[in-house]
Amino acid sequence: MKKLFISVCALAMTLFMALSPAAVAADLANGAKVFSGNCAACHMGGGNVVMANKTLKKEALEQFGMNSEDAIIYQVQHGKNAMPAFAGRLSDEQIQDVAAYVLDQAAKGWAG
Repeated sequence: MKKLFISVCALAMTLFMALSPAAVAADLANGAKVFSGNCAACHMGGGNVVMANKTLKKEALEQFGMNSEDAIIYQVQHGKNAMPAFAGRLSDEQIQDVAAYVLDQAAKGWAG
């Protein structure tokens, strides 16, 4: 029983460390860098210079079913309409990081 308790504690600590703010911040920092270099020209400040109603603002993401990492990842990988596909240009990690960044910024109202 004591070994099981120690194993559960070790697992909990591993999960905590993986989800710590430092780990999340590193992903968001990379997401910000990827966004700046690949997305900001069309989506500066969460806007959309091509289709003004399809912004990256929280309300628009919800309205168009894009308010999850999976939906954003798919969109970034495959593109749609005027948006090019970034699969092959960005790594899976970069795409995941930029998706997390977009959701984080949308939740903050793109205030920074």
